[in-house]
Amino acid sequence: MDKISKFGIFTLLLISSLTIMVGTVIAPSLSAIAANQQLGFSPSWLITLPSLGVVLSATMIGRLLNKLGSLRLLVFGLVPYAFLGVIGAYITNDYVLVLDRILLGTATVAVQVSVTAFMADLFKGEDRLKMIAWQGMSIELGGVVFLALGGVLGEWHWQFPFYIYLIALVCLVLMAVALPKPGHSPNESKEISPTGGTGKSEVRLLFLASLLAMMLFFVGFVSLPLYLPNSFGFSESQTGYLMASISVVAIITASQMPKMVITLGGGKTVALGFLFFMLGYIVLATTLSVPFLVLTVVFIGMGFGFTIPLLNHLMIEVSTTQNLGKNLGLFSMGVFGGQFLSTFIESLSNNYKAIYGVSSVLALLIACSVYFLFQRIVKK
Repeated sequence: MDKISKFGIFTLLLISSLTIMVGTVIAPSLSAIAANQQLGFSPSWLITLPSLGVVLSATMIGRLLNKLGSLRLLVFGLVPYAFLGVIGAYITNDYVLVLDRILLGTATVAVQVSVTAFMADLFKGEDRLKMIAWQGMSIELGGVVFLALGGVLGEWHWQFPFYIYLIALVCLVLMAVALPKPGHSPNESKEISPTGGTGKSEVRLLFLASLLAMMLFFVGFVSLPLYLPNSFGFSESQTGYLMASISVVAIITASQMPKMVITLGGGKTVALGFLFFMLGYIVLATTLSVPFLVLTVVFIGMGFGFTIPLLNHLMIEVSTTQNLGKNLGLFSMGVFGGQFLSTFIESLSNNYKAIYGVSSVLALLIACSVYFLFQRIVKK
């Protein structure tokens, strides 16, 4: 990791945290935002509409990476990210607000694809796995800070959480100061992933796994801001603290993910992550006790830490320089497509326990399927 300074690494990790912030920063204040905005659509769409924007634009952004390069694409992501994020507090027309949140998703995928491609260019092998693990930790640390801050600011005024999006401009300044120009190696050969596969079937599996992992993770993020106040009497800040605690667990888990991969292998580690999602939603579906919420926090946080950062790394490892942008676009499409799909699971019923029960069953089925599919790829 001698190509970049520690301050440069900090800058990359701070920029990475913007991807989780795009929807979740306003989550603790969702009830207050809905009440003041008098929305004509489900409030949870404010969290998931950026995900739709990612899905619609990920392929285009992946192609732009090869044309513009990672740093220039990053600039084209950070500036609109800040602008589109903050003006959401002042848009009163439902249709314009929907368009704003979708375009915010386009800016977000530009940030995610460019910063991940930059990391892939600078780091190789075990250093890359460690860096991707740190990226996952930073994303969830951003969740801790921004969720807690969003909850506190939301208690002062429902518009204040939107101003947190302006941190993208701070990232723009840090990028100009701390990040070196990446070198490109057009003839770089493909690296073999820890799962053992190198073909299109593995890329498809990684895309599907990332979509389903984030779908399960975000079921909690779109439902808990409404479920906790109604069922447990939580305030905005208390909701923010609990959701931030999930991110703390995810950070700790992501830090241990490389060791788990060495012990179990990539496929088994991903399957284990889905089993933790299952346990988290079983707890939510079967209890109304506040102490048991601690188990939900632990299980869902571990589910994220063993899935999304690892799947990101595996997608890079099966990519060449020529198709890296395309594959990272697919990964972003999977991650944010999963966020958007979570809205439909959340809308299945007005009974949140039923939603969590369905989520736990899905997590078990996905864990078994992912395990066997990874095993098939390894045997090829």
